Amino acid sequence: MATQNIHLVIIDPQNDFCDLPESERPVLGGVPQAPALPVIGADADMRRVARLIREGGAGLSNISITLDSHQHVDIAHPTFWRQGDGEAVVPFTPIRANDVRAGRYLPRPADALPRVIAYLEQLEANGRYVHMVWPVHCEIGTWGGNVHDAVRRAYNAWEEARCGIVNKVVKGVNPWTEHYSAIQAEVPDPADPATQLNEAFMAQLRAADRVLIAGEAGSHCVKATTEHIVENYDAGSLDKLILLTNCMSPVAGFEAQYCGFVEDMRRRGVQIAQSSDVLPLLLANR
Repeated sequence: MATQNIHLVIIDPQNDFCDLPESERPVLGGVPQAPALPVIGADADMRRVARLIREGGAGLSNISITLDSHQHVDIAHPTFWRQGDGEAVVPFTPIRANDVRAGRYLPRPADALPRVIAYLEQLEANGRYVHMVWPVHCEIGTWGGNVHDAVRRAYNAWEEARCGIVNKVVKGVNPWTEHYSAIQAEVPDPADPATQLNEAFMAQLRAADRVLIAGEAGSHCVKATTEHIVENYDAGSLDKLILLTNCMSPVAGFEAQYCGFVEDMRRRGVQIAQSSDVLPLLLANR
């Protein structure tokens, strides 16, 4: 019987973030599917996660997956924005409050202007991220929002062996705020509890003897989630958190942001490891 409560957290293991080979992309309704925001290395990362579950799953007490879940029209999507001259805003465009005040970029719903400026001002004051327009991704109900098949099959087998259920943490449904972190949105909406601190999930993580963290992308959603976990965790117990760095990769162009995050977590006391490093721990915890 397991002697330790070991909780595996897999952040956003979804098709839209995985650089899946074309041979593994389905054709749905005659339309070939392709990941909207593929992270180089993510497919291999997720296969390592799946292998860890298959080989060491008997030693896992809990598995949680977070699911980026967006509306088609979302403040982080081009569908929400237009340029001042009416032209479309392309993905990977950073937008600051001053850009909106100057009319360089504007929300397509004209009445949203005050709310958008207030949001961008608060986001910038928080100092964590500049607002980025991403490709439409992880839209609710699409193939891109589904879990990487190898990960899903591995955790389904774990569920059947234990007659248990993997905990699914949905984030990002609110279209008015970026929600990189599974713990809370970057700018919580006072009218929407789903954007505020997820105390129930934090309680599960605090109850664990070890929390293994994997997922995509290391530069954004893994980074934001882990930082919020650390902010809301016992400072003297941060060594219970283990980042599996061979099970995550950064968005291209954000490698320095990712490396800085890993080093910051190391300085704070979070353990940095590979999946092969923790497998013996899981095997001993059966």
